[in-house]
Amino acid sequence: MEPSQPTEARATPAVADTVTDALTDQVAAEFTGEQPVPVEPTAESTEQVVLEEEKVKDEIEIQIDLLKDSDWVVRREAAITLGEMGDERCVEPLGRALRDGDWQVREVAIEGLGQIGSPAVELLVKLLRDWDVRKYAIAALGKIRDERVLDPLMLQLRNDEFKDDALNALVDLGQPALPRLVAALKDKDENVRKQAVLALGRIKHAEAIDPLIDMLADSDWFTRLTSAAALEAIGDDRGREAIKPLMKDPDMVVRMRVERILAKWKKKQPAAT
Repeated sequence: MEPSQPTEARATPAVADTVTDALTDQVAAEFTGEQPVPVEPTAESTEQVVLEEEKVKDEIEIQIDLLKDSDWVVRREAAITLGEMGDERCVEPLGRALRDGDWQVREVAIEGLGQIGSPAVELLVKLLRDWDVRKYAIAALGKIRDERVLDPLMLQLRNDEFKDDALNALVDLGQPALPRLVAALKDKDENVRKQAVLALGRIKHAEAIDPLIDMLADSDWFTRLTSAAALEAIGDDRGREAIKPLMKDPDMVVRMRVERILAKWKKKQPAAT
């Protein structure tokens, strides 16, 4: 009679058979095109998933605690890590970090909220009501490609104190902001029209050319000037032809700027052969 084997030794062939069967099914499926029957997750694998989730949760809690550290470098690194995690549980602590006393911490908190994206929009829109952090909330919204950020940012164009921040955020958004900015060219508020022209000139998209050409006839000299400059930035030939009549503009500053723009364009033209 052979001596009995230890329990572990007896279990090994069963595990090997299971692995071999799984591999065989996979190879067979590649040739037949049939999908192998999925194996139900075991209690062991489920437990492993839970452990991994707990590990991530623990790491988030650790980084949140580090945001309270007295050393700004530690707080900055914690904010960077939370942003890279991209978990919606990181939104609230990064929102609080927008109030940090060090600008470098606030800066990475803005980037982190932008990395998290859509889950951060609701909180950031609420923070727009808070004057102390509105500037940073606007900047963070400009980093999130989400339809919900457009109306709040366009509304801030009417705010004298934060209109430049809103302009920068809309420029960061780029093409998704174009329809709203083009519509803003017809706004009753002169300042909104000016900000929209400036933003379109910085985005430099061809869709803005015709609306900007229309703005060359605006009654405000500064709007005409910035519209010409925006068309220069886009660099399309249609813009060059459209601004030529402004060489006879009633405002001397507009005439001088247009002359410089046309001279610069002429230098860029290839020499005739």
